[in-house]
Amino acid sequence: MASEAGEPLWRDALGERLRRLRHRRGRTLGDVARRAGVSPQYLSEIERGVKEPSSEMIAAVAGALDVTLVDLTLGVAADLRAARTPASARAHAGPTAWALAA
Repeated sequence: MASEAGEPLWRDALGERLRRLRHRRGRTLGDVARRAGVSPQYLSEIERGVKEPSSEMIAAVAGALDVTLVDLTLGVAADLRAARTPASARAHAGPTAWALAA
């Protein structure tokens, strides 16, 4: 979902990043929720961008996924930046352009 300005919302980008991390690690919703100390339903709502979790909750889920809060935040920021960049520009940008963008 995007804001009225057309930009993705933080909670949506965060949820997508958390879900991708969980899937890459082969972890179930229940397992990660249990490790983070939340219900599977609440974690599902975070992943779907329905809930706006507190910083403490984000840190707990990040820890349950064995990722640092800094790395998680940088990943979400990169996802948001990529969403703002037109596909044609991304297709033509080389590694130097992306290094400068970061």
